[in-house]
Amino acid sequence: MERLDVYRLQEFILEPLLGITDPRNDGNIDFVGGIRGIRALEWAVDKGKADLAISMYPTSIKELLAVSDAKLLMPPKSTWFEPKLRSGLLIHTF
Repeated sequence: MERLDVYRLQEFILEPLLGITDPRNDGNIDFVGGIRGIRALEWAVDKGKADLAISMYPTSIKELLAVSDAKLLMPPKSTWFEPKLRSGLLIHTF
């Protein structure tokens, strides 16, 4: 999991530089879903709704499966996939 971009963001920027130890519950961080794109991030900063915006390369299915196979949990807000499955379930073939 240490190889995931989102893990490194938490480990090297969010916690040590911004003091965000719990991204799920910290009021100083928000999430913009991938469908809204980079323009939504730019808008938030330009309008003063955010001081900083970070766009991450998407987590791949291969990375998600590797974390799942290791019986670990993905970091918060790191599993935005599109298109969404109609059932809301992800099926992994064994």
